[in-house]
Amino acid sequence: MISIVSKSHFAPFNIATEEYILRHLGQEAFLLYINEPSIIVGMHQNSIAEINYEWVREHNIPVVRRLTGGGTVFHDLGNLNFCFIMTAKEDSPWNFERYTAPILEVLRELGVDARLQGRNDLTIDGLKFSGNAKLVERGKILQHGTILYSSRLVDLSAALKVNPLKFSDKAVKSIRARVTNVTDHLKEAVPLEEFIVKVTARIHIDYPEIEDYELTDEDIKEIQKLCDEKYSTWDWNFGKSPKYNFSNVVRTASGTIEAYLDVQAGRIETVKIYGDFFSNRSPHEFEAEFAGVEHQEQAIRAKLEELPLSDYFGLVSAAELLPLFF
Repeated sequence: MISIVSKSHFAPFNIATEEYILRHLGQEAFLLYINEPSIIVGMHQNSIAEINYEWVREHNIPVVRRLTGGGTVFHDLGNLNFCFIMTAKEDSPWNFERYTAPILEVLRELGVDARLQGRNDLTIDGLKFSGNAKLVERGKILQHGTILYSSRLVDLSAALKVNPLKFSDKAVKSIRARVTNVTDHLKEAVPLEEFIVKVTARIHIDYPEIEDYELTDEDIKEIQKLCDEKYSTWDWNFGKSPKYNFSNVVRTASGTIEAYLDVQAGRIETVKIYGDFFSNRSPHEFEAEFAGVEHQEQAIRAKLEELPLSDYFGLVSAAELLPLFF
């Protein structure tokens, strides 16, 4: 068994590292990593319905789909992520106790009454500081979790504040729990770097055969390839979303415009436009232009900029209509 502390803070690279260890490295492993601000969505979720799109776009936050199910989480430099990749043995896909135990042990040593609550949450005084998810695949287990250590909770709330009235779908929605940082419950200040040392030491006690491991140049090359070809792509992070319906409205100088979208595999199937605007051409022609277009900003902006919008809606710009689609 090996222990790895990632030197990268780029979420797509670290999520790719998990898959690389699981499917290619051939060893049991314990991985720690910290990501710059990013949003990690569950395997079966509708990515765009889990995020505050405007805030995420404004702050240039990566949105990354992981291999495991469960809900959406926000990462930043005050959030520590841990991952066990182990031989399945007798472990159950529904039991999260074994691989969260080392984290709880470290916190209790620091005087924090942390507990596993419900199926997969770690809590302090009933407040969630860690969500955990799991994948069992071909005789192996990948179980990973977050630790809100000293995160900017205001950013977490802003990034995941979604208007539910815009979406209608059957995707699993995240349940927003009241959250807390570990640092708010420590009797004495412990820097995150020191906490990492304590967690790593605990893992070495629990798994005495473990050895520290540094990713080789070949490992990094393969992880980067996986990062570039999968975890940094729109197709994986958004295109894998289940079918959904989306609606929104904008108010312009030409009148109110409403849009209703049907989206399948991240691509628009149909658009219906309604409103009190005046037009010289039928909006049906405008609607037809979006069939098959990716439900993502760059593609929609490009389509809007090539169309004679004034013929359909009067004096409106592509910039004014773009929010209609998000």
